[in-house]
Amino acid sequence: MNMRSLSLPALAAACIAAYAISTPALAQKQPGADAPPPPQMEKLEEGEEPAVTIRQPEQQKRIEEKRGPGGKVTEVKVTTGGSTYYLKPNDQAGSALPGEAQSNTARAAQWEVKTFDLIPHRDPQEAQAERAAQEATPAPPAAQEAK
Repeated sequence: MNMRSLSLPALAAACIAAYAISTPALAQKQPGADAPPPPQMEKLEEGEEPAVTIRQPEQQKRIEEKRGPGGKVTEVKVTTGGSTYYLKPNDQAGSALPGEAQSNTARAAQWEVKTFDLIPHRDPQEAQAERAAQEATPAPPAAQEAK
């Protein structure tokens, strides 16, 4: 008798749960039952080619490496277009190992912003004319006697 009383409530609970789960599933509409048909596909004509042509600028990239003792790269200079930047390896601080808080794996490129040339450049033709004038001028007599 004891088994019968335990199994009847369990069976009733299982039936109620099955009914509660199946009711929302049946209430949903079947997909495509009331949906309108898809629109007809239209073939589009090809348009004209664009009047603008995009060309890549001709850039020359020059890379120069500086090496230290043992062939280790200490600096890389990259010149492309009108820009110049330097890349340097990230040496660990002191005895820090890679992955520690003291070590930083990223090192940004150093851009060359502006350079100043303090030596005035002269026109090559002027410099050649001045050299020719110095060669044509005879040496002073005192300098000739010293020879």
